[in-house]
Amino acid sequence: MAKKTVLAIGIEPSLADFSAFPGLTPELVRNFIEAQIERLRVLGYDAESCLIDLGETAEAVTVAALTSRHLDYVVIGAGLREPAERLLLFEKIINLVLIHVPHVRICFNTTPADTAEAVQRWIKP
Repeated sequence: MAKKTVLAIGIEPSLADFSAFPGLTPELVRNFIEAQIERLRVLGYDAESCLIDLGETAEAVTVAALTSRHLDYVVIGAGLREPAERLLLFEKIINLVLIHVPHVRICFNTTPADTAEAVQRWIKP
């Protein structure tokens, strides 16, 4: 049986504003992302991360990642959903997912450290 595939889409940590989150740094967030991708792999998934900018190439990079292979799950990172000024980018990314992989399960993490849990909520028994 083929491994289930996961694509985690999020904002490139070096572009994020961490002023509302004292203690978080781009390096720490990147480490969380990498650890979660590795955790998914240990759990038996074929997992990749897709980090995007705040708009210039975000759509093209997302489409390339969505169409590069079959996907079972797409995780949308919390940094894409907040702050409120990212609503348009979030909306575009969701619609790209629906257009290019309509069969996929869409998952939402709440922090960079709970991506695996977001995917596991959608495992079919």
